[in-house]
Amino acid sequence: MTFQGFNKNDFNTFTIDGLDERMESIQTNIQPKFQELGSELVDFLSAQLGNEMYLHIAKHARRTVNPPKDTWLAIANNKRGYKKHPHFQVGLFDDHVFIWLALIYELDHKKEIANEFVTSFKELKKLPDDYVVSLDHTKKDAFALQDLELKHVERFRDIKKAEFLIGRHFSPVDKTVTNGDLFIEKVKETYQTLIPFYQKALQA
Repeated sequence: MTFQGFNKNDFNTFTIDGLDERMESIQTNIQPKFQELGSELVDFLSAQLGNEMYLHIAKHARRTVNPPKDTWLAIANNKRGYKKHPHFQVGLFDDHVFIWLALIYELDHKKEIANEFVTSFKELKKLPDDYVVSLDHTKKDAFALQDLELKHVERFRDIKKAEFLIGRHFSPVDKTVTNGDLFIEKVKETYQTLIPFYQKALQA
């Protein structure tokens, strides 16, 4: 089976009440798609970067009461985990798909990486107009790249819990999302654009 895109059912997962019920839908409907999509993206990124990358699919294992509001796959250069490393993500909330280069608060060498991004601020601003930025991976909110200010990147550097994610959002009804081939193409194109910043993060 090849990746067919995401459909209404996948997004409706996040309206299901109850932790067990929602997790069952994530495991049945979304995670097999993440496996297919992730395998293709791992091969792509490994080839682009010239080193082995590894797929991680969110398990939401720590949850005991509240059902997850989103779910995702992550790709990192570490086999054991991704949260401490710069990584790529694809995931879903109920009202959008996100494609990120993600630098979250658990990141090792966060200050050094953030400094690199402060220095590269002008380059960040040259990314395509439809790119968006999030400062907290647990929230839906993101803002347009054109609204990114230096203070946001400095905050990522200076505040322990601050995060920095950059990439794209797509609506559930966007034909890019519902067509597997189109979506894979769009994710690869996004990652290709973000690879220089991923490499800066690794070198910091």
